[in-house]
Amino acid sequence: MNDMTTRLEALLASGKETALLRYTLGKSHLDAERYLAAREHLQRAVELDPQYSVAWKFLGKAALALGDTAAARDAWTKGFACAEARGDAQVVKELGVFLRRLDKSEA
Repeated sequence: MNDMTTRLEALLASGKETALLRYTLGKSHLDAERYLAAREHLQRAVELDPQYSVAWKFLGKAALALGDTAAARDAWTKGFACAEARGDAQVVKELGVFLRRLDKSEA
């Protein structure tokens, strides 16, 4: 683990759990290709804040990296709905692309 991830894990261990902290940890693990840890943190981020569309996006990426296309589709579908409700056009666009690619890969 890198220094930032270690510091973030220490914050979490001290009881400072937030959706942002869990998201940041998940993204850090995803970037380092530690997909199980990424999925765990990102899943917790969306449990803490179900409207966190960007966390849903990366949760789907972690699930896909683990070969779980059903979980990826579920995360991206939920993230798409959240992003649409919040007016987050960029995330709506990205998740729409991810879902279409998933449809093509499963066809």
